[in-house]
Amino acid sequence: MHQMRQHERHNPQVQPHVLQAMLSRGSPNGWLQEIPVKKMRHDLLSDVLYVMNNAEKIGRNTCTVPASKLVKNVLKVLQKEKYVGNFEFIDDGKSGHFTIELIGRINVSRSIKPRFFIKKGDFEKWETRYLPSKGFGILVISTSNGVMSHSEAVGIGIGGRLLGYVY
Repeated sequence: MHQMRQHERHNPQVQPHVLQAMLSRGSPNGWLQEIPVKKMRHDLLSDVLYVMNNAEKIGRNTCTVPASKLVKNVLKVLQKEKYVGNFEFIDDGKSGHFTIELIGRINVSRSIKPRFFIKKGDFEKWETRYLPSKGFGILVISTSNGVMSHSEAVGIGIGGRLLGYVY
């Protein structure tokens, strides 16, 4: 295997993952090519919800996701609503990551882009749009009182920004 060259303009702390692709070039053994792949995180919450969804689908008991304050607050809401078990923060010297215990209750978990603003009386419209039926699943909302489920926001009587949904 060939070593990847480091250029002066590349940050040595950003180490790309190497994806090996097998390309047939007319030979029976094929030709091995290394393709550098950098993990880019544009929407961290979306990445976290997809990782949890995929880990549930293949039957894993735990998954590891990158950490942030928003992710921590969303995980607290999911834990309160009994969609995930315990989670713990592991400090790796950078931003850290969470290890989440999955309990098999997530069918679908997705982030919603753009982050729509919801008025306090409009929750039914968004429930019918994103959830399969009324009372099944939760919408995760960012409000002035913090991140919470839509049922809590209805109880308090406030609106907010729609972050994602889980059922």
